[in-house]
Amino acid sequence: MKEIIKKQLLDKNERLLNMVIERAKRDFMDDIAIIGLTGSFSTGDFHEKSDLDLIIINNTEKGWGISDCFILDDVGYDIYCTPWDTRIQEQSTLESPYVSSLTDLKILYYAKPEDLEKWNAFRQKALDELAKPIGEACLHRAQKWIGLAKQAYSDTMLGEDIGSVRYASADVLYNLVNALVSMNNKCIKRGIKRYLEEIRTYRYVPDDLESLYMSIIEAQTMEEIRMASFNLLNSVTRLHRTMCDTFIVQPVPTFDNLKGTYEELWCNYHNKLLNSVATNDSSYAFFSAYGAQGYLDEMAAEKGTKTFDLMQYFDASHLSVMQEKFLEVMDEYAEEYEKVGREVQRFSTFEQLYAHYMNQ
Repeated sequence: MKEIIKKQLLDKNERLLNMVIERAKRDFMDDIAIIGLTGSFSTGDFHEKSDLDLIIINNTEKGWGISDCFILDDVGYDIYCTPWDTRIQEQSTLESPYVSSLTDLKILYYAKPEDLEKWNAFRQKALDELAKPIGEACLHRAQKWIGLAKQAYSDTMLGEDIGSVRYASADVLYNLVNALVSMNNKCIKRGIKRYLEEIRTYRYVPDDLESLYMSIIEAQTMEEIRMASFNLLNSVTRLHRTMCDTFIVQPVPTFDNLKGTYEELWCNYHNKLLNSVATNDSSYAFFSAYGAQGYLDEMAAEKGTKTFDLMQYFDASHLSVMQEKFLEVMDEYAEEYEKVGREVQRFSTFEQLYAHYMNQ
């Protein structure tokens, strides 16, 4: 970019910034807390048609009155507000991927010292989170984005025209970018123009990240779009699973954490499943098995018990096989109790239960 054009852009921006600050001081002294600069003009990565990215934090509903949207010299500008308890809060906990607009914001105006102190507190909270080593917190955030990517992938499969399928694939890619940002406990610094450039510098990314990433963008047919979306989703999901195994201390069954879990499995699913098989009710059996599988998965994740694949044995034409396998699973789960020295709370008479329950 020629220096004269660059100077003209910066001069125009300075006039715009002064205009907004002047309006804040004149009309919204108690309503606008912070005005700051972010985006391409903050990082220096701008072009001739770049807009001006402002963060304007309002203290009151009246502060929304400073908002406006207009076009000047063929460039669109969106002057909008951000309440403390939405975007700023999400950025401070890294729930939003655009944390740099908090941590790297160039403060241009603040109404009161306490407003600046409040801002700095949010900023420091974000910096503290970013300084933490990779672990459960950032991988949990990544799981949220992977879940959203899976939902978007389902939309690629359900789309009936190439436009809707391509749109859904963009949603897959966007969410997986955010997942990789979280998996590396980073934040996006330079916006959508530099997504790939940023994330490929991270330590934990798929080996073939660039080709997977670009294959979604370059796909020509609906089938190619769906396959490319699946491949990146599958790659990031497997990487996330590996990182969880590496960085998160996995739970193990103990005397205390297994308390009541076998009995709950029996209570919720044992008799339901046996009754559904006895009555040859395949729908009842299917949902009973589904519930049992979900419970077993939950126990494996939270308590560290053995993993079971009960649903592989469901066959609506041979429900007795499901019953047989379920009872085997119940026996194996009981062995988890034995390993930690816990006994199943089983009583043959009400009097025995009463004596036990009342004397705990």
